[in-house]
Amino acid sequence: MSNPDVEAGGPARAAPATTGIMPPPGRYSVVGNGNDSAPPYVAPSPFYYDNAAAHERHHWSWLVPLVVIANVAMFVVVMFANNCPRGGVDCVGRGFLRRFSFQPLKENPLLGPSAATLQKYGALDWYKVVHGSQAWRLESCTWLHAGLIHLLANMISLILIGVRLEQQFGFWKVGLVYLVSGFGGSVLSVLFIRKGVSVGASGALFGLLGAMLSELITNWTIYTNRFAALVNLIIIAAINLAVGILPLVDNFAHIGGFATGFLLGFVLLIQPQFGWLEQPFGAKSKSKYKYKAYQIILLLLALVLLAAGFAVGLVMVFRGENGNDHCSWCHYLTCVPTSSWKCDN
Repeated sequence: MSNPDVEAGGPARAAPATTGIMPPPGRYSVVGNGNDSAPPYVAPSPFYYDNAAAHERHHWSWLVPLVVIANVAMFVVVMFANNCPRGGVDCVGRGFLRRFSFQPLKENPLLGPSAATLQKYGALDWYKVVHGSQAWRLESCTWLHAGLIHLLANMISLILIGVRLEQQFGFWKVGLVYLVSGFGGSVLSVLFIRKGVSVGASGALFGLLGAMLSELITNWTIYTNRFAALVNLIIIAAINLAVGILPLVDNFAHIGGFATGFLLGFVLLIQPQFGWLEQPFGAKSKSKYKYKAYQIILLLLALVLLAAGFAVGLVMVFRGENGNDHCSWCHYLTCVPTSSWKCDN
């Protein structure tokens, strides 16, 4: 949810390096002979999935491309409404983009509209959410972007992450993770950041990344190359979250989205650990339990933490409480001051 000009409450924010996020290597393999003839006797295997079951797990990805199109369309609408030349400023690309030209680079280095236009169309604003009864901004801000660079970075990341997840788990699970994670990132952001406005889909993208990590954990026994996948995801998450400590980047949205997606992964992306058990002479019998005990425990724990987290967070937000009053060091999660920059506000 990072954005250079409007996210964390400063004059400009740099978009996080969310591009390059790749799904983990080593998806689990499927075993099955696909016919009804009695196969030679082999030692019983804990897994059996026939070809039909394998086919059911591969979905056509249409939601993620639709989300990309919706984000691009929304950016075009916002740029049309922004109408930079009307303000009489030195717009970028005014000669050929005309009404769609960008705000001056000193105002928005990401090639986009003004903060005022973004606020008008649904950017996250603490005062309007808490005192203006505009809670819808907690979700609408995830469909806006600060500029063309911000939009491209997030949409490329969404395609790299989202398409393969949707193919594996279907549109409604991935869509729910995306929407709820974006909302969760906004809740944490507005709880700690009170000045400026915030836009971007990065919180939702971090939610998908978090869901990939929890999916790997809960479905651990049916993965191949599981340790490579785990290391890959941890490194990617650490690098992208580390980018958020740069000034004027809303890392609270990243952390909130990642945590929400991580918990949702245990609930929505759980896979059966037992299917049909192979018996001698080709006979098959169904396992009594589809899921392992640790999967059920993780699912229930995730549900409790999700409910508690959203309940406490939303109550604190609409009571007007400042998260920094309850956590004196949390501001370092989104900006670490150095000799090269400050982290004012």
